[in-house]
Amino acid sequence: MANSRFAYVRTYELPDPMLPGTFPIFRLDGHSFHRFSDVHGFAKPNDPRALQLMDRAARELMAEYPDIVLAFGESDEYSFLLRKQTTLYNRRQTKIVSTLTSYFTSCYVFHWSTYFPDTPLTYPPSFDGRIVLYPSEREVRDYFAWRQADTHINNLYNTAFWALVQQGGETTTQAHATLRGTVSKEKHEILFSRFKINYNDIDERFKKGSVLVREEVKNLLGDKQQQEPQSQPILQMPKQGTASKREKKRKAAVNPPTKIELLHCDIIKDTFWEMRPLLHLS
Repeated sequence: MANSRFAYVRTYELPDPMLPGTFPIFRLDGHSFHRFSDVHGFAKPNDPRALQLMDRAARELMAEYPDIVLAFGESDEYSFLLRKQTTLYNRRQTKIVSTLTSYFTSCYVFHWSTYFPDTPLTYPPSFDGRIVLYPSEREVRDYFAWRQADTHINNLYNTAFWALVQQGGETTTQAHATLRGTVSKEKHEILFSRFKINYNDIDERFKKGSVLVREEVKNLLGDKQQQEPQSQPILQMPKQGTASKREKKRKAAVNPPTKIELLHCDIIKDTFWEMRPLLHLS
């Protein structure tokens, strides 16, 4: 950047590095997506095309940024866990938030026609993003448990709500009134007794959300396949001092290649985390 007598204005820019030793979770949400989904004719309560498009944009973001090791999505929302020791953009929070939000939005628009070939975009979608820093593994796991629990609660309500509207002939106001104050068991009963819908039979994608995770590739034949960018275990702390070039090359050689897998599974229980060494948080 040119150095001139006007360059003093840069002194007003405040540094905003993320606190070291914390787990950054980047979350983005669709902005005014109630209107966006209505204008573009999204199916209710769930539109598989819209969810698959969100998954595609999230996968592209993970492929572009190897420091993202885990992602979870529901509806018009996605959360991304970055490695604890990430040095992405020198850990500048506004730079990370703005760039990741921009890239995800671009991917969403770029792949729109793949999932909605007969529905042109009427106006550009937008997403807002933020980063929250968590101090330990407990908060990280509780965060993702919170988002998955939210997925179940919202989906159960929306499934019952739209059944009342689409099959029960109720207005949206009446449907809200019918469900007001009901607990989970009562919503299950409404679905089954009135509409013969067994909630347990509904697609796992809708009940559990989407999980994108880097899985180790077992390359038994030794062939050189193109894989996703490699990712370090998220709590692997650097040793004191500077490693030699030979040591760095040796470590790079033993780090297993990974690929991004899409799952619709339980991430609240321990099993998901225990089965994935790359996500060991202790």
